[in-house]
Amino acid sequence: MGCIRIGTCSWTYPSWKGLVYSSAKPADMLREYAARYDTVEIDRWFWSLFGGEPRLPETSDVRAYRSSVPDGFRFTIKVPNSVTLTHAYREEKTDPLVENPHFLSQALFREFLDRLGPMHDALGPLLFQFESLNKQKMPSEKKFLERLEEFASGLPSGFTYGIEIRNGNYLNDSYFECLRRSRLVPVLLQGYWMPPVDALLGDRAAWFEGSGTVVIRLHGPDRGEIEKLANKEWNRIVAPKDEELGRIARVVKKLVGSGVDIYLNVNNHYEGSAPITIDRLRERLGPAGAGGGLPGPLSDVE
Repeated sequence: MGCIRIGTCSWTYPSWKGLVYSSAKPADMLREYAARYDTVEIDRWFWSLFGGEPRLPETSDVRAYRSSVPDGFRFTIKVPNSVTLTHAYREEKTDPLVENPHFLSQALFREFLDRLGPMHDALGPLLFQFESLNKQKMPSEKKFLERLEEFASGLPSGFTYGIEIRNGNYLNDSYFECLRRSRLVPVLLQGYWMPPVDALLGDRAAWFEGSGTVVIRLHGPDRGEIEKLANKEWNRIVAPKDEELGRIARVVKKLVGSGVDIYLNVNNHYEGSAPITIDRLRERLGPAGAGGGLPGPLSDVE
């Protein structure tokens, strides 16, 4: 039997007062968060490529985060995009593409790992998020998989590495075979024009059942629209996805039953309030899911 951890994408939202926090500005948001959940996704270190030298985490921040959570808590961390972007960002779509010299750089990634040293014992999967990779940025999926496999062969042991791709056409047997050979775990995104997670898990159940760990990230289809609906106050559901949540819960329970560990990372942009979405997921996972080794706060589900 596998286990499931459910947490949110980031945690610094004053509008979660009453849902997660005792006040809009508690002394230590992460400490209060970790009393309720057993995992969180850190994305602030992803945004690292804005010209000049890539920005990497401050060791003082890493230490502070680790000291705020108990033993057994796990961080999933998005690897800096200075490692995963093939080209630098463009100010205008008509600007020429400029190659990123740090793309899949072992040296830069190892420096990033060194910065994470103080929270090593609390690390869950490290997430490599790649763009949709059109032919301007990557000639073919075959070329991408060759580069990825070469990079993965040099990764240090003792960590879990997850791969997220934002091109649905890449999600085929060649892709999942590459992940398996390289001991990389799949990161599945709900939203951003990707195939529905429940359909993908159903169609390729055998791949996921043998992967050991699967990360599922719940995002909405239209970030701008849900921000308007919520007015950036993330304390209520503004775009309910009842049927979709039910389907996701069913395939998650099946995977957990087959021995797969699941990280479910929920974004406010999915329904309007990540903490409330988590409560709704717990209801759908039900006693059978809670009996499958759900750690931390999930054991309190009625």
